Amino acid sequence: MLERPPAGTIPDAPGSYQFLDAAGRVIYVGKARSLRQRLSNYFQNPANLPSRTAQMVATATAVEWIQVNNEVEALMLEYSLIKEHRPRFNVRLVDDKSYPYLALTVSDEWPRPMVVRGRRRKGTRYFGPYAHAYAIRETLDELLRTFPLRTCSDAKFRRHELQGRPCLLFHIEKCSGPCVGEVDRATYDGLVRDLTAFLEGDTEPVVRELRAQMASAAESLDFEAAARIRDRLASVERAVERQQMVGERDEDVDVVGVHEDPLEASAQVFFVRRGRVVGRLGFLLDKVMDLSPAQTVGAVLEQLYGEEPAVGYPRHVLVPVLPDDVDLYEGFLSERRGSRVRIRVPQRGPKRELAATVERNAAEAFTRHRLKRGSDHNSRARALNELQESLSLPEAPLRIECYDMSHLQGSDYVGSMVVLEDGLPRPSEYRRFRLRGVDGNDDFAAMEEVLTRRFSNYLEERERPPADRGRFAYPPQLLLVDGGRGQLGVAVRVLDALGLRDEIPVAALAKQFEEVYVPGRPVPVEVRRGSEALFLLQRIRDESHRFAVSYHRTLRDRRATTSVLDGIPGLGPKRRTRLVEHFGGVRAVQRAPLEALLELPWLPDEVARTVHDALHPLDGGRDDRGPGGG
Repeated sequence: MLERPPAGTIPDAPGSYQFLDAAGRVIYVGKARSLRQRLSNYFQNPANLPSRTAQMVATATAVEWIQVNNEVEALMLEYSLIKEHRPRFNVRLVDDKSYPYLALTVSDEWPRPMVVRGRRRKGTRYFGPYAHAYAIRETLDELLRTFPLRTCSDAKFRRHELQGRPCLLFHIEKCSGPCVGEVDRATYDGLVRDLTAFLEGDTEPVVRELRAQMASAAESLDFEAAARIRDRLASVERAVERQQMVGERDEDVDVVGVHEDPLEASAQVFFVRRGRVVGRLGFLLDKVMDLSPAQTVGAVLEQLYGEEPAVGYPRHVLVPVLPDDVDLYEGFLSERRGSRVRIRVPQRGPKRELAATVERNAAEAFTRHRLKRGSDHNSRARALNELQESLSLPEAPLRIECYDMSHLQGSDYVGSMVVLEDGLPRPSEYRRFRLRGVDGNDDFAAMEEVLTRRFSNYLEERERPPADRGRFAYPPQLLLVDGGRGQLGVAVRVLDALGLRDEIPVAALAKQFEEVYVPGRPVPVEVRRGSEALFLLQRIRDESHRFAVSYHRTLRDRRATTSVLDGIPGLGPKRRTRLVEHFGGVRAVQRAPLEALLELPWLPDEVARTVHDALHPLDGGRDDRGPGGG
């Protein structure tokens, strides 16, 4: 059991702290401006702590700390300790995807560019990362026409050096032939500098120089040389097109987009140098602890800048929300860069549009991750087996039904039932319930009505011959309700009343902390974080919520559209829809004067007057037809 350190022994100073388990393993690493104040937050009533924080404290048996001089040092120390110990309760990478870089071996006697993955080596300059290896290989192939550096291995270089003959790349003008002395050191070093500047985003000098050379060759009537330079210029311009221009030419900025749920977060980063996107990076984080959006952004920044990016540190970092202790992160980045770095949230203009693009990329990457994980047969099999074990089910739940409620201040109360069979959604089995006997805002009564209707139908259906059974003929191997112990109690009560308690297992999933409750246990069942089982439960719960909300919106929109305009003679569905779209809403139609309705060329005058009279009953008897109106 974790004991509180004696009073006064914890320094009131910056530092990093580490919680250890009974085996002496580091399970959580944190940082603090004041170790004394931060650690005191952990030694309180566990009921007042977030669920996952309380679980971490319950697991820990000791706490240690390291005092440093300032907050920036504390942040750097925290990153180093997390990297060393990989604590189970710290945010961690979900994916191990290795992105391709364009590397330049600047420490070699004759530096060479190449596309690489994996860890970075000393003496090599890196550019990127890039989303696709084929794209950077195509770019490098284009650039070799203008910057003909060697791309061969050291062994091949030495072989041709001994033979005194260059390889094919020299003959097709994609290598300057340093192995046979066709280029001097100064010229070759100049090519290396120019390529480095180009990859950093400084493309204008190269394009300008090539155009000047082409014009000079043409003036000298050396048309063959001019044609070769023209081809090189075209290659450079194609490579420039791949570096999307998104800002001013003096802008160095990293744009961070985040999409998250309570368990995971997807981050995407665009590296912009001299106004051009010179690299992209994406990764997924397992949040482990309960994190606010600001804390998630802070975790992304630590993951992103714990080691220097290949393109260096930017002047500005654009984020969706400011992290907690933004001054700390700005100080950390400023110290690493050697000049002031600002972190801000773009509010309008091109920067806001670019940030929105990066956020969409993060959301799409998150969706792809979920779809890939959900469609894998082995993952689904593991999920069902883990659910059976965690919830002590008699068999793997091949059919799972999940229920959710949706309403707006007690109106248009609806319920949804979604179904997974063998771990996959079965939309044909989904059902919607429009509630009849619920007054006001009462989720428990709504859940009771939906479950009673569903399983009463099941009892009726199973008494019929198989050929006559309908849509509620099959029971689930797991009944899941969205909510906590209250919703679970409702489900148990319904099953008891219908005599189905021993036949249908039931559980509840609370959204706030992803806690799973089962009957007979006052505390949540532990379903391992990051497990396929928890992912499956979360996915069906989110799908039931989406399905319920979509039905609720349909009813609300239908009511808003038909309550006023429905039943007006001459105003059919098409005219009604067109009328609402033209004025921008039902209320706008109600406010529209008769003259505005009469101006619509597709709406007959008599129908326009009928609509106006129906919407303005107090004006009845007033003749608005004007002169000549019969």
